[in-house]
Amino acid sequence: MKKSLMLLVLPLALMASACTSRIGADEYNLSSVGTVNQAARGTVLSVRQVQIQNENGTGTLLGAAAGGVAGSLIGGSDTAHILGAIGGATVGGIAGNAAQGALSSQTGYQYVIQLDSGRLVTVTQGTDVLLTPGQKCIVLYGDQARVIPYNGI
Repeated sequence: MKKSLMLLVLPLALMASACTSRIGADEYNLSSVGTVNQAARGTVLSVRQVQIQNENGTGTLLGAAAGGVAGSLIGGSDTAHILGAIGGATVGGIAGNAAQGALSSQTGYQYVIQLDSGRLVTVTQGTDVLLTPGQKCIVLYGDQARVIPYNGI
C-alpha cells in the first residue's frame, strides 16, 4: 500500500512543481474579461530584464509529502519508519523547493514609465511585449497592471 501511495504522490509533486503562472501583457484570466481598467499614457524611460519567481510553496509541500512517504518505506522497526519519514520529508521538502524554483522561474521586463501627468511608475511583466526607452506607451491598471505600445497620435 505504501508503494502505491508513493507512486501517486511523486508524479503529483512533479506536476505541481512544473506549473507556472503566465505573466505576459497579452494574457488575461477569465475573471478579468469584461472588467474595467484605467489607462494612462506615458513614455518608457528604462527597461531592464528581471527573473520572476513563483513562491507559492507547492513544490516544498508536495516534495515533503513524497519524501515522507518514501522515507517511511525504509525497513526495520517502527522507529526506523518514523525517522525515515522525518528525514524523507526534510530532504523531499528541500528538493521540492529547489525544483519549483528552477521550473517556475521566468524572464520578464521591468519598465520605468513617466506618465503624461509627470508621475513615475514601474510595471513588471513577461516578455511577450517588448518596449524600448523613449517609446510611447499606455499603462493599463486595475487588479493587474500592464504596459502596451501606444500607436495613437
